[in-house]
Amino acid sequence: MKKSLYWLLAVVITLVLSIYQRMTGPTYPKKVTIELNGENYKIKLPRSGVQKDEIITLKDVPRQNHMILHYRRYPTSEDYTTMDFEWADNAWQAALPVQPVAGKLQYYITVNGKDYPADEPLVIRFRNDVPASILVPHILLMFAAMLFAVYTFLLVMTRKKYSKWLKVTVGTLFVGGFILGPLVQHAAFGPWWAGFPYGTDLTDNKTLLSFLLFLIALVTLKWKYNKWVVALAVLFMIVIFSIPHSAYGSEYDYTTQQLKK
Repeated sequence: MKKSLYWLLAVVITLVLSIYQRMTGPTYPKKVTIELNGENYKIKLPRSGVQKDEIITLKDVPRQNHMILHYRRYPTSEDYTTMDFEWADNAWQAALPVQPVAGKLQYYITVNGKDYPADEPLVIRFRNDVPASILVPHILLMFAAMLFAVYTFLLVMTRKKYSKWLKVTVGTLFVGGFILGPLVQHAAFGPWWAGFPYGTDLTDNKTLLSFLLFLIALVTLKWKYNKWVVALAVLFMIVIFSIPHSAYGSEYDYTTQQLKK
């Protein structure tokens, strides 16, 4: 197999994993279908907001309806605050009030007496706006680390030389996950690191575990069974990076009025 095909396959696998992780994450907008008079209207409800009121805009729902927004601070047992949507700029609009950094709101909407989402309310978390100058390189390098890891795995499985790309994978993962990653975490929520041993942030912890396995693979490079260590590291990376992004992240405690990591 030519190396160009290796790269093509690696890109496809990486794209599939990245899209899956993004779309299953707790910050990705929730797609909801509203049924009115036999017609279906698809809307997107936000699950991540920056430090300003989050305006929920429903553009495709007809004006001849009654729309209500219900929200409360999360996690609390407070009563829901309710407010009517208003018709403005040819769309229904209502605002979720801005919360402290990492503060969350639980909310749902009611259309003509029927609640959406029907299963359970959504949760939206607020953060600081992260500068593109650090967010974009972070995303690109984490994407590149996955790409290089998959390419290394293909070389291992086809008994080609892989040491160069193993080193590139480790270097890229280190810069993306442990230099730019903390910069993004700090800009968004305040802490530089919210994983072990300081917190339970799943994104930080899975990055740490993956890096440690690749570091072991790099240290044992001259071992005759090293290819199996590399394969294990890559497969482990694929599995844990398939876990939704931002799960178990920083959260504001409304009782203590402090940030929980």
